[in-house]
Amino acid sequence: MGDQLNAWLLFDPGSPGCPDAEIVTRRSDGTLERSTYAEVGLRTQRLMHGLDDLQLDRSRPVGTLAWNGARHLEAYLAVPCTGRVLHTLNVRLSPEELAFILQDADDQAILVDTDFLPLLAQVRDIVGDLPPVIVLDDAVPDSDLPGLLSYEDLLSRQPDAYDRLDIAETAPMGLCYTSGTTGRPKGVVSTHRSTFLHALAVTSAAGMSIGPRDSVLPQVPMFHAGAWGMPYAAAMVGAKQVFFGGALDAKAFVDLLVEERVTVTAGVPTVWLTVADELSRRDPCLRDLRHIVCGGSQPPAALIMRFREEFGIELVQAWGMTETSPLASVAWPQERMRDWSSQEIVEAASSQAGLPLPGVRIGIRDAEGHAVPRDGATMGDLWVRGPWVVDGYLHGVGDDAFTDDGWFRTGDVAIGSASGYFVIADRTKDLIKSGGEWISSVDLEAAIMKMDAVAEAAVIAVPDPRWLERPLACVVLRAGHRVPTEEFRRHLEGLGFASWQLPDRFELLDEIPKTSVGKFDKKVLRAQFVPAG
Repeated sequence: MGDQLNAWLLFDPGSPGCPDAEIVTRRSDGTLERSTYAEVGLRTQRLMHGLDDLQLDRSRPVGTLAWNGARHLEAYLAVPCTGRVLHTLNVRLSPEELAFILQDADDQAILVDTDFLPLLAQVRDIVGDLPPVIVLDDAVPDSDLPGLLSYEDLLSRQPDAYDRLDIAETAPMGLCYTSGTTGRPKGVVSTHRSTFLHALAVTSAAGMSIGPRDSVLPQVPMFHAGAWGMPYAAAMVGAKQVFFGGALDAKAFVDLLVEERVTVTAGVPTVWLTVADELSRRDPCLRDLRHIVCGGSQPPAALIMRFREEFGIELVQAWGMTETSPLASVAWPQERMRDWSSQEIVEAASSQAGLPLPGVRIGIRDAEGHAVPRDGATMGDLWVRGPWVVDGYLHGVGDDAFTDDGWFRTGDVAIGSASGYFVIADRTKDLIKSGGEWISSVDLEAAIMKMDAVAEAAVIAVPDPRWLERPLACVVLRAGHRVPTEEFRRHLEGLGFASWQLPDRFELLDEIPKTSVGKFDKKVLRAQFVPAG
């Protein structure tokens, strides 16, 4: 029957396919560390022995609380190759949220970057005793946390080779919690098989097109949704991996893209808005960068056009969720569009949620579960299924989102086209029903962000005594710009919006609040602008 599709096929540390390919980490303090797959392979096996020496139960979660980097990659590989479950903890969560997740997952150890020891100390104050804490650094710093273990000391005592385990491909491999936009975060468990197949799809031309010739930099965090599968995909094919640890610094980030000759990168739209402004201050510099994969929320069409026209870089939208491991579709242009203009391609393809990856099935259904026409206009609930789409949550909480015949009801509202693309019209909870008619907040946001003066825009529903709900737009302007309310209205009317669809209010903000994974946090906006009660 051949090999089980497990973590040992993602990257065999005993015989890496590209042993001399580099792993480069820019740490949060700005220092640069270099290693190779051969070196990481040895360290990974030492970590496997170290986890065994700590007598951690197999099949139970081991947490990581860390930036992107080579040591985090070693944990990505070592933890599941010993049969344990890799649980990536989101460093941007509050101590209360982390405390809930740690207890819900029952982590038996935590590998933590030094930067997050103060956060972990706050969590300890809530939960009491913590499991063993291993510090991912050269030495253990002074801390309020007792009994810290040194990662490097742990590895230094271990042998270089670890006997390959026969792990069933259906065994749990990874655990990641949803971002909790509605209610408590829910645990999403991926299997060895689903993770392998997802990584294989990411390497494909229908996914992110990653191969041995590439230098890959995931700006998406390894602490959430597996950095969209990029570390595993790159390891699988022996691509060079480049990691930017710490909070985004646009200048340092672009420097790293240039110096390490990055060919493929990925992140959320807010990252690329900042990077575009940095690139505009430089001569053309990203000659090696083939494409950017952008997800998390819909990028403004103006941003896609800017990268195409000003910088000569293809920025392509992707869609997925924690429950889809996460990549489910990428909006690559089709062959028939080869001779189209950039504007035509962006309108027809690049600003769509995408084309489903091979093996992923998309359904757009009405309230009774019947398929709606894929006519480019009819909205419906988005359902998805596939080999790396999960079939339930940890502990069964929220399992009513899954059907008996294998479909996951995403909570998104989508529109399908006859050409195979689909676009996310909105989250179900973010649609605005005004006077019995639906208004898409996503459409309004995209339209407002087409204005040169606008950096970001988020639209929410506010109560209205006559129409029940009306749209309110929260807008961040670029530095030095002023836009009267009537100019917003004229702009939207010029794009074909009817008067009843226009926001009644435009609130100018310094910034749009973001969730822990970089999406607009509309819960915060509703708390600010929707009256209580």
